[in-house]
Amino acid sequence: MIPRYSRKEMSAIWAPENRFRIWFEIEAHALDAMARHGTVPKSAAKALRDKGKFEIARIDAIERETKHDVIAFLTNLAEYVGPEARFIHQGMTSSDVLDTCLAVQLTQAADILIADLDRLLAALRRRAFEFKKTLCVGRSHGIHAEPTTFGLKLAGHYAQFARGRERLERARAEIATCKISGAVGTFANVAPEVEEYVAKKLGLAPEPVSTQIVPRDRHAMFFATLGVIASSLENLALEIRHLQRTEVREAEEYFAPGQKGSSAMPHKRNPVLSENVTGLARLIRGAVIPALEDVALWHERDISHSAVERVIAPDATIGLDFALARMAEIVEKLVVYPERMRANLDSLGGLVNSQRVLLALTQAGMSREAAYQAVQRNAMAAWRGNGKGAFAELLKADAEVSKHIKPAALAKHFDNAYHLKHVDTIFRRVFGKA
Repeated sequence: MIPRYSRKEMSAIWAPENRFRIWFEIEAHALDAMARHGTVPKSAAKALRDKGKFEIARIDAIERETKHDVIAFLTNLAEYVGPEARFIHQGMTSSDVLDTCLAVQLTQAADILIADLDRLLAALRRRAFEFKKTLCVGRSHGIHAEPTTFGLKLAGHYAQFARGRERLERARAEIATCKISGAVGTFANVAPEVEEYVAKKLGLAPEPVSTQIVPRDRHAMFFATLGVIASSLENLALEIRHLQRTEVREAEEYFAPGQKGSSAMPHKRNPVLSENVTGLARLIRGAVIPALEDVALWHERDISHSAVERVIAPDATIGLDFALARMAEIVEKLVVYPERMRANLDSLGGLVNSQRVLLALTQAGMSREAAYQAVQRNAMAAWRGNGKGAFAELLKADAEVSKHIKPAALAKHFDNAYHLKHVDTIFRRVFGKA
């Protein structure tokens, strides 16, 4: 991922220094286990711990000749360790190191992403309660539907990200597997106890049955989970972008002093942060299909997945880390305009209460079809703004409606507070008891 969309802690996970440090720990733990098992001298394990070092530039130079990254790393280690380096990597294959390292890196990345989600969830919770009873119009197809509250909107997004967090916890557990089972996973030249020891030291679980690699369905689920979280981010970003439109103006991103919205038009205040999150979500989702295609590999392994993962693992995790942090800041600083929400809610003269009138007419004895027709003809007249007055006044003047509901009784069906009666119930379902 380019520096513009990278944060330091997540980027460090994918830096060569961290990768080779994990490789070193895998080899050192494996050698410790082999020494305990009696298959290598204890002096070899001690030599690796005491003298083992690596130099990134030297590894790169060796790889240019060997065309093999793990061999280049082991060769560089041997230059420091000396003769006892011959015991390093005994019975192991490159994927024992590579796949176990990737598991460590993805769990490290998942821990950061979970912390990012916690920050976003905290922001959504705080703002949801702040606007719990703030009326606004609900929209379906982008068209006014019935009243809701801005707090309910935010509560819905909170619930979605809470589900995403649970999925990521499961994906983290599923990806956290260690493979030290040798060339085709049979443990022919390295004991299962070595894998168990390394797994414990690295906070992983032994892969129950591996080939030369960890099965890639685990990775596919991990990246699919990142893709779903990215889609949830876009869902929230799109809502904010719509609410900031000039014709709506119910909420907007914080516009800092000195900030500029356009090189040409000084008046512009654009939802650029939410648009940025939308774009990043597309990139993150782009990792999902390649990860799914990596599941199908030839026999015990091929390396068609390797190039894919070298790109998508850092890019998807770094991108999602940045997008989650950006969205948390957007929500924390979001500027909300309750007065504008109320003005938009009232802008169609009460049409948002059409269902309440429909139901009242059916309860008063009208057939549903006749009631629908009566309400709709008055609603369409009000929609067209033909000068006959607001929706309620048109209904009062309609003889068929008045025959079932007296004009004086119509008013109670236009009280927007009616739509708030179960907000507390929904909040308890989402947040539990406050």
